[in-house]
Amino acid sequence: MKLMKTESPTCVCFIPSGLDPLQLSQKFFELWHQNNLQMLHLAAIQGFSKLSEPLEALLTILESCPGKQKGRSHTLGYHILMEFQTWMKEHPQVSLSSLAEDKAVELQRRALGLLTDTQPNFVDTLMNIYQIKTLDPSIQCMHIYKLQALNCYKEAVTLSIKLGFQTELNMEKMLIPLILQDKLPLAESFVKGHRQLEKQLVMLLDSWCHPDFNVEDIRKTFPCLSLSKHYMTQIQPKMLTRHVVRLMEKFKIDQSFCPNALHKRRLDSLRYLVYKTFGDKTMTEENWTDHVQYVVADDLELQVHLVELLVKYSSLQKASQWSLIYNLPKNRLPQGVWEMQQSLPPDLQQICLNDLAQEEEWIPPQSHCQKFYQAPLTKDKVHFVDTLETLQRCQSIVLKESGVVGVDMEWQPTFGCIATQKVALIQLAVLDQVFLLDLCAKGFCHQPGLVGFTRALFSEQNILKLGYGMTGDLKCLSATWPELSEEPLKMEGMLDLLKVHQEIQRGKVNRVQNAPREVLVGEDSSEKGLSLLVQQVLGKPLDKTEQMSNWEKRPLRISQIRYAAADAYCLLDVYSALSSNPASFGLPADLRSITSGQSEKSKDKEKKGKKAAQDPSKEECQGAQRVSPPHSDTLKDLLCGKQPSEDTPPLTPRQLRVVCDNMLQGLGRYLRCLGVDVVMLENTDDHRVAAKLAQDEGRVILTCGQPFQTLRSQVGEGRCLSLDCSEKARDQAIRVLRHFNVQPTPSDIFSRCQACNSDEYVSIPKADMETMLKEKGFLQDHNTSDYMLEKSCQQEELRPDDTLTLSVTPEPPRYAAQCRWASLSGLDRDTMTFPGGSPIQLHTVPPALLQRIPLFYVCTRCGKVFWEGSHFGRVLSLFQEVLHLREKDHISVAGPFN
Repeated sequence: MKLMKTESPTCVCFIPSGLDPLQLSQKFFELWHQNNLQMLHLAAIQGFSKLSEPLEALLTILESCPGKQKGRSHTLGYHILMEFQTWMKEHPQVSLSSLAEDKAVELQRRALGLLTDTQPNFVDTLMNIYQIKTLDPSIQCMHIYKLQALNCYKEAVTLSIKLGFQTELNMEKMLIPLILQDKLPLAESFVKGHRQLEKQLVMLLDSWCHPDFNVEDIRKTFPCLSLSKHYMTQIQPKMLTRHVVRLMEKFKIDQSFCPNALHKRRLDSLRYLVYKTFGDKTMTEENWTDHVQYVVADDLELQVHLVELLVKYSSLQKASQWSLIYNLPKNRLPQGVWEMQQSLPPDLQQICLNDLAQEEEWIPPQSHCQKFYQAPLTKDKVHFVDTLETLQRCQSIVLKESGVVGVDMEWQPTFGCIATQKVALIQLAVLDQVFLLDLCAKGFCHQPGLVGFTRALFSEQNILKLGYGMTGDLKCLSATWPELSEEPLKMEGMLDLLKVHQEIQRGKVNRVQNAPREVLVGEDSSEKGLSLLVQQVLGKPLDKTEQMSNWEKRPLRISQIRYAAADAYCLLDVYSALSSNPASFGLPADLRSITSGQSEKSKDKEKKGKKAAQDPSKEECQGAQRVSPPHSDTLKDLLCGKQPSEDTPPLTPRQLRVVCDNMLQGLGRYLRCLGVDVVMLENTDDHRVAAKLAQDEGRVILTCGQPFQTLRSQVGEGRCLSLDCSEKARDQAIRVLRHFNVQPTPSDIFSRCQACNSDEYVSIPKADMETMLKEKGFLQDHNTSDYMLEKSCQQEELRPDDTLTLSVTPEPPRYAAQCRWASLSGLDRDTMTFPGGSPIQLHTVPPALLQRIPLFYVCTRCGKVFWEGSHFGRVLSLFQEVLHLREKDHISVAGPFN
């Protein structure tokens, strides 16, 4: 044995001369087990020089190494290989070319068998050392097929990419197992750069979107492939359609190769339009007509489905009119439509598709003015800019130094039809007037002067530009003007009121200043986004009826022009109100500091967003149809194929209203304890009860399993969410919160009654609770003799006719701001009930609690009695990953406990 000394006098490593590779491997393992990487390095440098056949010995060592160990980022084999690579640089005579051909091939085949490690550096280094790419291609292919036979699908694809064998292999056999195992990004890497393979992958996924597709056929092809419920959700039509559309745009595949996915998206959009028009009744007849023609186009199946939906949700007359427009054959008409066609008088047999809008007045009806924000502008103060002359006038006013400009943009919703979204209208609001830049005007959009003006406006630091979540607008603007992608706009002097809005929400401002009525932030408000901010600051929301109208159709209707002007001008009014009294909204004096102070956070979010975009198959709510809360402004973006933006302010638990079917009662209890408004079906309730509650009370249905399809058809798109029944209730709750971007705080915990969902409590001091218990016979002297003896020493004994001490008002609980509080004076002392409620459940209060509980809380609806206990700490620990904790939150481990 030869003694090798290191720099440290206490570290000694013995390396024998004429080394046996297995002995060296054992030494490596001992040092690895001791986590002594420094000694491992020294042993490797010394040991490799003692090997008679280093290349052969290295394979022997690697073959004996253990696999990945918990807590270690790299394997022992990885470290040994990296050390060998370093050692080879000092010993260039050690190479594969120095060996006989038969010996070299033998070592290459052995090295090929080690190429199952998923660490790229390991694979690349091993391939370089043993020159794997020079091996006979048939041997390499045989090894890849062998990996597949061993169900090592990921390793087989990774190796085929490294070797560049994609075109030599059967694409479907290689990629179908990966897709089913939720590894679509790796499948995309396999086909990337190979035009024919890219097309084949998209066409494969599109074939799975066909209504007749049966996953059992795939199971027969891959009988050894085990699939969980989670993986099965990856091949649901909704999820597949998203992937097809995304890949079609990524690989620039012609739409004609994806008929099934496009049909599915158009069908979903058609159902949504019918729901919005005849169910939700929030879409005008004009917008409905424009969008239906766009979505249905010349697709016979969609035309037939439109008529079927109209029969179900509208009337036979309207169904007959549309069937005549498309001249549908008699044998494709639903029952009763043909007969209605024959009975219609000539004047009702057609719908005027060109112009359904009647003459409108600029000033809307008084009822509309009382309900919605109105821009303080006459019609002559709204200017269309569609020529170079009008653009010059606009420039002279908008580009004035030290000015303030409200900026907004409108574009045509695509409703799943794959078309690039381009800006149709840019609204620029300055004091007392609004300019509408018409990008649909013939020959105007691509005028160099227009693009130059836009660049000048956004880059001018001395002009304050106001926007609200401009990310989507700027993305569409880049699609409109490709030169902006090559040379992006320089953004200076921008104030994103979305950031200001988020600061207001975080600050929990409770009262709106100078508003005609009190408006609470997020209190049961159906408004979202900019409309909510306008309501909170100015007292009235925006009218969003025209938001999803056809912005490319000319001429624009008066209501569209009014909407476009208001959407931009309201930014000026909001900024003015916030700037005049920022402290009342919990804002700093300089509103611009909010955006600049959050710039670093925004960069972090962008980085996270890019990482998420690289792996689009991993979504927050696997297998669930992404929906939005009722009346959400984000529906427009969702239907246009966009993912929900992080720009949207998070919801509070009170803003989310759901109904859980009887298979998700555990989920319902968790959501309710976090402050979400939850109605839960009883075990005996039919699933249709959930649909009725959703329609009557504007709730989102949470369900799982087979009822999802039925319930969704009853309430329409975007009102029903399907969850994985196999998940624990706690995990389901976290998925729902993240899915709807709900951000609970510690003060939301137990803000609702866990028994009946009410948010109204009454606080009862200990003395009053003691009196009630005595009066109703629940407090006996023999039960609490010690306690009563102590009380008698401190105060006079209560007489039977003593009244409750209503004047006592203890410190409010942690969640006081999230609840409604009733007065104890409303209690009927004889029946122990509150108006419209049930009797107080006094029998549930152990008399011994009176010694240590100073305050009790009673639900005024069901009479349940709560007190501070240990439940709060348990809920806090269960949901700490989704709770929004602030410095001002005083968190204790106590919470209501009944």
